[in-house]
Amino acid sequence: MSVRKIIHIDMDAFFASVEQRDNPALKGRPVAVGYAGPRGVVATASYEARKYGVHSAMAASRAKRLCPQLIFVSARMDVYKAVSRRIHAIFHEYTDKVEPLSIDEAFLDVSHLPCATQAAKEIKARIFQETGLTASAGVSVNKLLAKIASDLRKPDGLFVVPPKHVQAFVARLPVEKFFGVGKVTAAKMHAMGIRTGADLRRVDLPMLLRRFGKAGRHYYDYARGKDEREVQPFRRRKSVGAEETFARDTAERRELDLHLEDVCRRVWTRSYRVGFAGRTVTVKLKFSDFRQMTRAKSFSAVLSSQLQLCAAAREILAGVSLRGRQIRLLGVTLSNTSKETARGQLFFNFGAEADHPARD
Repeated sequence: MSVRKIIHIDMDAFFASVEQRDNPALKGRPVAVGYAGPRGVVATASYEARKYGVHSAMAASRAKRLCPQLIFVSARMDVYKAVSRRIHAIFHEYTDKVEPLSIDEAFLDVSHLPCATQAAKEIKARIFQETGLTASAGVSVNKLLAKIASDLRKPDGLFVVPPKHVQAFVARLPVEKFFGVGKVTAAKMHAMGIRTGADLRRVDLPMLLRRFGKAGRHYYDYARGKDEREVQPFRRRKSVGAEETFARDTAERRELDLHLEDVCRRVWTRSYRVGFAGRTVTVKLKFSDFRQMTRAKSFSAVLSSQLQLCAAAREILAGVSLRGRQIRLLGVTLSNTSKETARGQLFFNFGAEADHPARD
């Protein structure tokens, strides 16, 4: 079987970089794209801002505390989308197998080309020449490794994991680098003495399945550098969601509301990033006994603001009778896109006070 050649391209601080490109006064300064109001959120931050700990999905109030000199800029989605179309046109000059993950990143299957590394170099150079922006690229034999590689030398980086180096590369990786290993799962792995790919590789499949359920199969494969997922050029996004597993189980309504607001903020940021809007809000609860419950509410039109999303999710949660049961996980999903959404007629509002949401 021939070895696949996969490139992952990820634009560097895309929204913020576009703003710095178009406004020379912002170059070299900490910039956040989003809404700076009391309930605002950061969509993305420049690398100068990230040095202070500012990152996407962070509350604007916290970002300003971390970086008092932070400059907030309103999003210009029409500009970002135009740049994205130019970048994707470059991708399609090298392959028809392009899988967009969001407005600023994509997988490319270039197995038909003689040298994937050379293709990645050319694509990065073309992007810079035609847009004035930098991108980072990862090149390897599958999507897992290409995506991990693209993050290793940001910004303007290129990292290659050739077939002969896959096992050694994976062995050195912290488990947090693998898909699906968040803070809670990483903490469980650390408690088992698993901190690297090499450690994970020493755990047999039955044990991983017992401790992590179906995800254990993925962790088993990842520890061996395996990922059989193909690049899917025509994937249509059906939903955007986020969830949080709590450090300790809780039934306190006030605490649940705080977690809910944070999860909704992350959902809206992701929706904004990929240009998705939906009419249905679903809240997922997992109790301490691992039983699950989902409740949903649908609207006649797509949701147009983070505040509307939070209000809908809060209404759903308020209607759930907990009866003293402790909750260990809370999730929110936005789904059920409309025909107007599919045509790109979206309006996004990041703040509670913005009267004129940015047009997508």
